Amino acid sequence: MLMARTKLVVIFLVTWLITFTVYASNQIKGVRVWPAPENTRIVFDLAKKPDYSYFSLTGPNRLVIDFKNSENAVKLANLAKNDKRILKIRTSKAKQKGATRVVLELAQSYQTSIFPLAPAGQYGDRLVVDLYDKKSLSKKTDNTKVDGKRDIVVAIVAGHGGEDPGSIGPKGTYEKQVTLSISKRLAKLINAQKGLKAKLIRTGDYYINHNRKTRLARQYKADLLISIHADAFTSPKPRGASVLVQDPRRANSEFAKWIANRQKESELLGGAGETIKKTKDRNLALTLADMKKEHTMASSYDFAEHVVNQLKRVTKLHKKKPEGMSLAVLKSSDIPSVLIETGFISNPIEERNLNSWKHQQKLAKAIYNAVHNYFIASPPAGTLYATIGYKKHKVSRGESLSVLAKRYKVSVGELKTANNLRSSTVKIGQTLKIPRAE
Repeated sequence: MLMARTKLVVIFLVTWLITFTVYASNQIKGVRVWPAPENTRIVFDLAKKPDYSYFSLTGPNRLVIDFKNSENAVKLANLAKNDKRILKIRTSKAKQKGATRVVLELAQSYQTSIFPLAPAGQYGDRLVVDLYDKKSLSKKTDNTKVDGKRDIVVAIVAGHGGEDPGSIGPKGTYEKQVTLSISKRLAKLINAQKGLKAKLIRTGDYYINHNRKTRLARQYKADLLISIHADAFTSPKPRGASVLVQDPRRANSEFAKWIANRQKESELLGGAGETIKKTKDRNLALTLADMKKEHTMASSYDFAEHVVNQLKRVTKLHKKKPEGMSLAVLKSSDIPSVLIETGFISNPIEERNLNSWKHQQKLAKAIYNAVHNYFIASPPAGTLYATIGYKKHKVSRGESLSVLAKRYKVSVGELKTANNLRSSTVKIGQTLKIPRAE
């Protein structure tokens, strides 16, 4: 009798294990919530590729996700306590046997995007839920004017963010943290300069996709886009900063897409956009748009050279000239754009430097100097910088930088920056650019 009962227990346990294996072949191992100014991203970390379905409910607003053949191993109670869009994350009884139903109770109705992500880097299989505010950023921005002249707007993109850490250094430094810190320092320097205004595309630890980065820059009416990154390699040996611009082939490919759909996307073609949209002459539209694209590419490379000239004063260079690459964040045909690799986070020495606030400040100051010098030399029409410009002065016998600085009421540092001088030595007959005193 005892043996018979033992056999029944064993059979029950085996049956239960088989049933559990069939109905719970996957597991929710973690849930991460990343609030951003205009959206919230929720990431479900899973043991395997998710098999899922979802639907929305109103009165109250809810998003319901059914994970088929899955179990939940995460405490959900306080995950959304710092998010304004999600009131609560909880489980509920699923209709399908073996499924886990997760319910997101929402503050209101949002535009929703749900998609799986394959394993990458430190992460395994994931299901991503993006909740977007239906009221997007207004196309209007604060165009502060000084003496009737507008500010030059610089959009700054801190690379990566949220569940995308970017490259990770030998000691565990996340690229996303370094890029945000340098970007904030750069923005502070730019905003302290009369006639310049910085707009941070990412202000915290959250992810923004590449298309939205350029869209936000355009809505801010940016005159320049700077994307801050840190390089990495499989070997710890490579070192140095690089400055990247859009590869001409990628630029031509993007241009072809835009011009083919110019009725809807004229805003992507800058100031000539309305003319390009309205003209019935396709050849004229192509000519105007191509001129705009070529001007943007030339301006990007010109600014990139300014950045290289400044970075080499404060850090080692990996590339001594700007390099063209096919990068999504640089694809805009109407905004001059560069991507700055501030160093190799995979190199132990540079990882330590990139974590240093002093080195971050040096990098930010170098990039700021490049911004200032570039716009002094090539100011957009109608800006305060267009009224500043440079004077020219030919050095005579007995003159020095300190003498000229006093005469023109500028600092020796400003003279050195404007003329890319490493020392305070000048030669008789040398022509110097003199910044106009404010």
